[in-house]
Amino acid sequence: MVGGGILGLAVARELKLREPDASVCLLEAEDRLAAHQSSHNSGVVHAGVYYAPGSLRAKLCVEGAGRLRDYCAEHGLPWRASGKLIIATDEREIPRLDELERRARANGVDGLTRVDAAEIAEIEPAARGLSALHSPATAVTDFAAIAGAFAQDFEAAGGTIHLGTPAFDDLQVACGKAVFCAGLQSDRLARARGGSPEPRIVPIRGGYLQVRAERADLVRGNVYPVPDPDLPFLGAHLTRTFDGALLIGPTAMIAGARDAYRVSKLRRRDLGETLRWPGTWALMRHHWRASLGEAANSLRPARLAEQAARMLPDLTAADVVPGPSGVRAQALDRRGNLVEDFLIERIGDDVHVRNAPSPAATSSLALADLVADQALG
Repeated sequence: MVGGGILGLAVARELKLREPDASVCLLEAEDRLAAHQSSHNSGVVHAGVYYAPGSLRAKLCVEGAGRLRDYCAEHGLPWRASGKLIIATDEREIPRLDELERRARANGVDGLTRVDAAEIAEIEPAARGLSALHSPATAVTDFAAIAGAFAQDFEAAGGTIHLGTPAFDDLQVACGKAVFCAGLQSDRLARARGGSPEPRIVPIRGGYLQVRAERADLVRGNVYPVPDPDLPFLGAHLTRTFDGALLIGPTAMIAGARDAYRVSKLRRRDLGETLRWPGTWALMRHHWRASLGEAANSLRPARLAEQAARMLPDLTAADVVPGPSGVRAQALDRRGNLVEDFLIERIGDDVHVRNAPSPAATSSLALADLVADQALG
């Protein structure tokens, strides 16, 4: 087993529970678990509003959120069902909101309601808009803490975890089967094992603003804009995290390294692979205007705050300071298309998770079942 993020740990746990007499070891390159995407996120547990009906993401998000809620309750882990409003502030966004409502109902999102301007203000007093979807089941948690609990379950069942053990360094491990949940390194490991040349991982850095503590009560839960389905960017949304902080973001800018938590960080190999991949240039050609806008948001925080203020008029640039950041593993094909759904590739006795975008953390228990089925089938 390779990969000590929340999904890799969920899979390792599931494999050991299914095969208690088998020897299962987990290799993690970093000196700690959940070092990357699992601990660099807003902590939102998604309800399943956005995903195409019938997709793995739609099915496993709804199932996974319920299972994760129960797991957190059983283990005393953080969980707050704070809800989410997806707000249309312009008449042109109403048809897109209608489509989101159609998807959410097809996906079986629990408790979803359509609300008007007055009801928006009742749910989120500082928010304004023409119409919105309210998802009361959307929650916030601490995914790194959940990953830690998965690790404890795995070790208690007899599994072993080996930190500081990169799978790249000519490491030889005798095993009957191998499962790879390598996140930002998933494409490299799959290709090294004879897998498909695409998709490739292009690292996308997402930076957040944090609203000053004395203004954090502007939002009770989550306030999101209506996304543009033609763009691969999320827009400025507001999340009240489990610890009470209010974040705005994330931005979305192609990064110079697969661990570029600072804008200035570069790794020659990472940047070279990104620039040599035809999909990178195709993505930027297709969405050059939005790409420039996201770069401006990353470099000028006031711009991101202004976008959030469309939904939260009382918010000003003076209310925000730089916040945390993350890097997501964006899978791109050669033509610049984002791989939207979860993608698992079988290579001999290997199973590789080639794409695990959001809501992979929300779906981790359900997605682990699917990966384990592939590995043991």
